[in-house]
Amino acid sequence: MPTPRPALPPLPLLPVLRADCANCFALCCVALPFAKSTDFAVNKAAGTPCKNLRQDFRCGIHTRLRDTGFQGCTVFDCLGAGQQVSQVTFGGRDWRAHPETRTAMFEALPVMRQLHELLTYLAEALTLPAAAPVHPALRTALTRTEALTRADADTLTALDTGALRQDVNPLLLRASELVRAKAPGRRKNHRGADLMGARLKGTDLRGASLRGACLIAADLTGADLRAADLIGADLRDTNLRGADLREALFLTQPQLNAAQGDPATRIPPALTRPAHWH
Repeated sequence: MPTPRPALPPLPLLPVLRADCANCFALCCVALPFAKSTDFAVNKAAGTPCKNLRQDFRCGIHTRLRDTGFQGCTVFDCLGAGQQVSQVTFGGRDWRAHPETRTAMFEALPVMRQLHELLTYLAEALTLPAAAPVHPALRTALTRTEALTRADADTLTALDTGALRQDVNPLLLRASELVRAKAPGRRKNHRGADLMGARLKGTDLRGASLRGACLIAADLTGADLRAADLIGADLRDTNLRGADLREALFLTQPQLNAAQGDPATRIPPALTRPAHWH
């Protein structure tokens, strides 16, 4: 049986790392570009409002996104970056009423999302008992990263997120190694592997490293992924039906949203079962 993780230690400065569209000015529908493909029905340039965006910042086809060719919208998750930029960085000033904020606001969104992604990983690592030796360093990194989410727009857009990731990644990797070392059997190393379309049905991947692996359209039906490191793994159209992801490391909501699953797929309690899984 997997060891239950304790609740996240009190972190009063930690921002909400879940999207709250009601407190966002639809930034993902404007700031980000997309190209006509199987994920999007049309082309849209960065900084241009989506044709489906209403004046109240709501999506006009929200309940029909997949049926109308906007599957990509159902996969994306800002991890709370949208409302942070809208309500904290810009103090509740929206880009329609204050057009002078447009450029800086739209440039701040992808930076903030990267910060929130790092915070998600750091916060999870702090719940892992086996990673206790690196908890002090993880907490320091989390506090430093969280402080950046409260910086002004100029500071955010000038931030070298690549350098920040290089500083944080060794801590996350060490946390992962400490946890995976306790997994039974021989631990597979598929870090950065090209496993597109791979047939891995029923495979025991407990404690495996799948960091940055390409698992597009791979068959992981019934696979055991407990304690597997999935940071940065590409799970687009990955078949996770019946798979066990309860203790998977660094699995994010966008990764789940991009995959295929069913009621038998077991997921971490902190994540939400995608509506399109059936």
